Amino acid sequence: MSLSSPSRLSKAERRQQLLDTALAIVREEGADRLTLGHLAARAGVSKPIAYEHFGTRSGLLIALYKAIDSEKAEALRQTLLGTPRGLDETVSVLADAYMHCYADTSGEWHAIGAALSGSEEMGAVHQELLDVYVALFAAALKPHSALQARQLHLRCVGLIGAGEALSAAMVRGEATEKQAARALAALMRGSLAPAPA
Repeated sequence: MSLSSPSRLSKAERRQQLLDTALAIVREEGADRLTLGHLAARAGVSKPIAYEHFGTRSGLLIALYKAIDSEKAEALRQTLLGTPRGLDETVSVLADAYMHCYADTSGEWHAIGAALSGSEEMGAVHQELLDVYVALFAAALKPHSALQARQLHLRCVGLIGAGEALSAAMVRGEATEKQAARALAALMRGSLAPAPA
């Protein structure tokens, strides 16, 4: 009886396998060790397969950064689903979930971002990802705000900027996750007040 070879992965499955392997490399060896050649060797595929999926090292890092961020955004979205909440609970849930997303990545998301700093493509990718969070915050806060949609959007842009700064302070050890979440929640409550006439 002959052993049959394992079935080949579809393109989407192969890409996911490569991203999972890339994340393992970052966790175990650091972002600097993540190259397409090293990824191919660890994943047990040829270099051309890794290049076919990501093109360049920057392309690989960006794909991994987006994959981690998509998981964080989806976790936040899922947290917000369900029972309608009052303002205080909504603000607390948003702030806690946002900060937990950063704390939960064990630093690899920040390490990948640092490896990409200075990359032209990274600026556009980072803005695209921030826009997702702005939309999530605006949708969650809209039922609790008398602000016009444009005003609320702009305030959420500011809140996300504050959340980014607070999460960076948390990662540097300047604040605990709880302290950072409380600070963000306080900023959210204050931002929902109508603008002075």
